[in-house]
Amino acid sequence: MRIGIMFGGKSTESEVSIKSARSVFNAIDRKKYEVSLILIDKKGQWHLNEDSKSFPDKVGTGHDLSDKVFKNIAVVPGKNKKQIIYISDSLPVKQIDVIFPILHGAFGEDGTVQGLLKLINIPFVGAGVLGSAVGMDKDAMKRLLRDAGIPIAKFIVFENQSNANFNEVSKLLGTPVFVKPANAGSSVGINKASNKKQFDEAVKDAFKYDTKIIIEENIEGREIECSVLGNENPAASIPGEIVPQQEFYSYKAKYLDKKGAVLKIPADLPTNIVKEVQRIAIKTYKLLCCEGMARVDCFLVNNKKILVNEINTIPGFTSISMYPKLWEASGLSYSKLIDKLIQLALERFKKENKLQTSYF
Repeated sequence: MRIGIMFGGKSTESEVSIKSARSVFNAIDRKKYEVSLILIDKKGQWHLNEDSKSFPDKVGTGHDLSDKVFKNIAVVPGKNKKQIIYISDSLPVKQIDVIFPILHGAFGEDGTVQGLLKLINIPFVGAGVLGSAVGMDKDAMKRLLRDAGIPIAKFIVFENQSNANFNEVSKLLGTPVFVKPANAGSSVGINKASNKKQFDEAVKDAFKYDTKIIIEENIEGREIECSVLGNENPAASIPGEIVPQQEFYSYKAKYLDKKGAVLKIPADLPTNIVKEVQRIAIKTYKLLCCEGMARVDCFLVNNKKILVNEINTIPGFTSISMYPKLWEASGLSYSKLIDKLIQLALERFKKENKLQTSYF
């Protein structure tokens, strides 16, 4: 079976995507799978390394490419054997059985690529169009969670920078507050603000990355994460805890500062709280129409009240990332986790392909 690992992308998280892809490439069982690497560059162009024996060292910040390693490709919608072709001569690439998209952030985690993969009729790992889009948009996500009775922090949304007034926001949410782009991940564009100057700067920064921002109340609590796996009947891993060593779990703390945070796996929690975190994680996952995989992030307040912070439908996938580490601690190795995700993608594809596309 040939697996296409898709990575890179146009988002601010493309460098994280490359790290995740390298880890999946190194962990996948080569006795079961042949691997093709599909790199989407910063311009949105697609490139293929058809028979990858190793992950190219040259693929790094800026997506440096060598024509000898990657060739430009294009996709052809429809149910045919020429779903992906080389631009140079229009010849089809070797058939790819499943695509594993590891595209964190916009243009990859938000349903755009998932919709395209549906059009070219190739199974893919992870949530579909709706689950991806809802999971990416923090505004839509939180409104769905709130309306379903799942506890969350109070929040306000702005689509115009001039409407974000510190005095009005602080009356509703208190201080400090967290200012975030509505559609971004990896803590990109997220800032904590305690006064008007910090607030105005945070709003300006958030609007660099999205046309809509979300402002949330500060929650004093423990940061608990839970990995979820499955389609119709998902399962939850044991929870883990993130203990930031900085003011909050920023991009720097996640990826640049080795001492930015301590990951506790498993989290030191009583059995009843573990079960409740798992229950809420699965409920959140199903409510937001997720499939395949996702990581649900929560706050534990006063060691008893659980608030859902967000869901990540393509969580970090490096060898030290929370999603695979939590499953490893739950008894499912990194390699077996990849197997399971591929199996789930094929099961969904088979089920969807049984649906009629004609009325008459």
